[in-house]
Amino acid sequence: MKTINSISAYTLEVKKSKFHSFLIPYSEFEKKLEELKKAHPKARHFVTAFRYFNEYHQIIEGSSDDGEPKGTSGKPTLKVLQGNDLINIAIITIRYFGGTLLGAGGLVRAYSDSANMAVANANLVMYEDLLEEIININYEQSSKCEYLFKKYNIEVIERNFLDGISYKIRGNKENLSSLRKEI
Repeated sequence: MKTINSISAYTLEVKKSKFHSFLIPYSEFEKKLEELKKAHPKARHFVTAFRYFNEYHQIIEGSSDDGEPKGTSGKPTLKVLQGNDLINIAIITIRYFGGTLLGAGGLVRAYSDSANMAVANANLVMYEDLLEEIININYEQSSKCEYLFKKYNIEVIERNFLDGISYKIRGNKENLSSLRKEI
């Protein structure tokens, strides 16, 4: 499975209708949809599709046609995500109506093509199941820990300074295990 770390976009024009597709990490989906609706007040449709893992590691999927004829936009967009084996990703396609009706087949092709091009332009990375944990160290160990975090590609989510330093960190299972051995 693959995912992305940054937004990818593509614009397609079909018979004067414009389709702007934004492929985004699922964690940014709600915020980005709100931003796009404010930035594009004259757009007719905001078609969405998403796939992500829930806390039980089950794939959750969904899509919305947002006023387009049923099954002509959201489902074809979701099929692009499925077909490319993408996870923890959402796609938002904004449509500006160009005055010409495209028909059901034309809509399916336009939304699918726009989504496929956004995927093709994306910097896809292999999906890794990341774990979070908390480690507590004394102040003298802090520079060594900071070095090890970089060495093992471990993200520091939060730091708290009390009697020592408490780190909330995120990384893959193998790198967290290596970190624990060296601390």
